[in-house]
Amino acid sequence: MAITLSNRAVLEVARIISEQNLGQGVSLRVGVKGGGCSGFSYTLGFDDLDPSEVDQIFEVDSIKVVCDPKSFLYLNGVEIDFEESLMGRGFKFNNPNASNSCGCGESFSV
Repeated sequence: MAITLSNRAVLEVARIISEQNLGQGVSLRVGVKGGGCSGFSYTLGFDDLDPSEVDQIFEVDSIKVVCDPKSFLYLNGVEIDFEESLMGRGFKFNNPNASNSCGCGESFSV
């Protein structure tokens, strides 16, 4: 399996990279940390460092997605989407491994 991005997420990541002049070598780093109202919360950021040899690396429409091995245990099979609505805009994680998630969608439990 892998970590994937929806078409909307790819467009938004590419827009951010371009607007912030982050350069071609930047990766989208995805992870999990303890906390949040359901036990774990998602992390998402840009990384211009070379991935370590144990990182999981995926390429989605020229966007390099990097995940550390511990986080990948919880994120294998995740699709990251981007939503815009009257309530706001942001990235959404569609995680088949989560047994519960909070109302805001920013944390989950397994």
